[in-house]
Amino acid sequence: MDVVETKPQIANIPEPKIQPVEIEILPVVYDIIRSVEKDPIDNTAKQKESAECSQKVLELQRTLETARATIRKLHGIEYSKEEQLRRLESLRKQLALKQQLIKKYKNVQF
Repeated sequence: MDVVETKPQIANIPEPKIQPVEIEILPVVYDIIRSVEKDPIDNTAKQKESAECSQKVLELQRTLETARATIRKLHGIEYSKEEQLRRLESLRKQLALKQQLIKKYKNVQF
């Protein structure tokens, strides 16, 4: 009796190339906290600190939006954790099968 192997149902979809994004959030958060901690007595100094803090918050928002946009572009992000794990297992099985075939054909004498 022949054993029929079923091929996993994952298509070989080319993954889009995503450029790495350097995102540093902690320094901006630290600057915002430091700005809030300062409590100048003078009203003009308070307004200046408030304006600087607002700019830093806007910078943080832009950084987070860049991070979100990059994450949305990642391949497979639309799948649940369970589906991603199933796909990973399927890909591992495909790899093992291909490695077996390579080993088999390396040993074949032509």
